[in-house]
Amino acid sequence: MPTNIAKFSIGDVVKHRHFDFRGVIYDVDFEFNNTEEWYQSIPKDVRPRKDQPFYHLLAESNDVTYEAYVSEQNLLTDDSKEPVKHPLIEEIFVGRRGSSYLKPSN
Repeated sequence: MPTNIAKFSIGDVVKHRHFDFRGVIYDVDFEFNNTEEWYQSIPKDVRPRKDQPFYHLLAESNDVTYEAYVSEQNLLTDDSKEPVKHPLIEEIFVGRRGSSYLKPSN
């Protein structure tokens, strides 16, 4: 079985390809790792393949923040350089370098 390589990294700021939200990646699953119920709730015409990386995001849209789980095929790099205004950013990251957020050193 081939190993999936993630295109994006923890700390990267991304936006959704089809929906109007953006966020910062805080975790990566190298293949789908959510419930079948969640997967089936996605409309069939936009349902992503399971055999690709999926990303956990601290997401924002307008004035709402939330956590999102998004397939790699549905993410694009967000080049806006605007900070993500999610209340959990400071609990997970220690700052920014350019447009990416920095994880604490272990």
